[in-house]
Parts: sequence; C-alpha cells; structure tokens
Amino acid sequence: MDIMKKIIFLLLMTFGIQTVFAECTSRGMKFFPSKKEISLNSMFIIQGYADSEKTVNSFKHRTVYLESEQGELIELKLQEILKGEMLITQAIFNPVSILKPNTIYSLKYTDQTEDEIKEMMRYNGERNEKVFWKTTDKTSVDELNPNLALEFERTEVEHYGCGPEAYAIFKIKNKPEAEVWYKTEVIEMKTHKKVVYYIKESNGTLNVGHGMCSGAFEFKRKGKYKVRFTAMNIDGKSLKKTDWTTFDSPFMNDKNPF
Repeated sequence: MDIMKKIIFLLLMTFGIQTVFAECTSRGMKFFPSKKEISLNSMFIIQGYADSEKTVNSFKHRTVYLESEQGELIELKLQEILKGEMLITQAIFNPVSILKPNTIYSLKYTDQTEDEIKEMMRYNGERNEKVFWKTTDKTSVDELNPNLALEFERTEVEHYGCGPEAYAIFKIKNKPEAEVWYKTEVIEMKTHKKVVYYIKESNGTLNVGHGMCSGAFEFKRKGKYKVRFTAMNIDGKSLKKTDWTTFDSPFMNDKNPF
C-alpha cells in the first residue's frame, strides 16, 4: 500500500509540474491603461514578458505611435524603460501632442513584426481583441483622493511546481474607482540595490514581489527591504511619495513544503 501511495504521489507531482510549466509561456505583452476609456492626455505603459522584453528594449531605437481609425498617427515619446528583476520590462510613454476627442486609437510600431502584431491583443472577458483606447472629450481624468493610503499587511510565499511566488502585501485604503498606477521603489537594505517599477492593484491590495513565472521584485532568502510608493492616475498626476516601509524577506518565515 505504501508503494502505491508513493507512485500516486509521484504521478501527481509529475503531471502537476507539467501543468504549471505550461502556464509559463515564452513571451507576452501587457498594455496600460487597462481601461479602454482615456482622457486626451493619457500616459501609456507597454510591458513585455520573457522573449517579449526584446520588443520593449527595442523602443530605444524605434518609434511607437497611436493610430486613429482614420489613419492619423500621434507619436508616443519614450520617457523611461524599467527593468523588473524577473523576466519583465516596461516602457513608459507620453503622447507628443494632445489626442483628439471621441476617437479610437490603437498601437503601431515602426518595423513591426508579425509576432508583435499578434501580441497586440488582450482579453476582454469573453475573447481576445486588438488593443485600443477611446478618448473622451476631457483633457484629464479625475484627480486622486489625497487620502489614498497603503498599509503593510503581511508577507506571503506560495510554492508551485516550477517555483514560488513571493510578495509583501499592502492594503489599499480609500481606493478610488479610477485606474491607479503605483511607482514602486524597493531597496535591499544590505546592498542598497534599488529597483523601480510601476505596478497595479490586485483585488484591493498591492502585491510587491513576483509570481511563479515573473515579477518586478525578487527577494533573497534572508534580509530586510524597504519600499515606498507614488500613486498616480493615468495622466501622470501623482500624490506625494509615501514614507518608506521596512519588511523582512517573505522567505524568512516560509516553510517550504517540498
């Protein structure tokens, strides 16, 4: 009977690991704002995963445009490229001129490849569709609530077949309905290494770290870190930086089941 239990356990582990690996693809893109409706002065973020990081890095030498349904092009000016610690990179853009009201825009790159065209898709809840945004007639979105705040809750580690996910989790207080980006600065206190990345909330919390396959911030097994945030709306208007919050590496209290 013990032998049969061991065989079943090994089979479950094998097929479970294969399933998890299947979820970690070799490339992928994300585009922000997540919401389709934007103001006439919206910022934009393009994020690449794994092999698609090459596309994001190529924006140093290529031009990115918004293209209207009428074929009009508005150049997006690259502000900065931020490198995450685990297989993700993002580029931050501003339009060089104000957008037209009540207009649908999609993305276009110079020297665009077939793979890049295929990656300009996102799931709308029912199916994949081409990435686009529609402007309102407003020059800006609503300003953020100045009482928006972040409160440290806990650290958390979950183990999967091809690696753990590890996060420092912050509760969002006075959360607005509007889309908010959080410019997140993490410093490893022993080495003073600093990583900066824009992240978004997930179900009312802000998760600083990495998932099973990728993420902006990695943690050593032992050590202390500190983090601060700058909340901003999609137009780039921001609240003042938060104070620094110190926390232990999530792995320090972790009990690895494997």
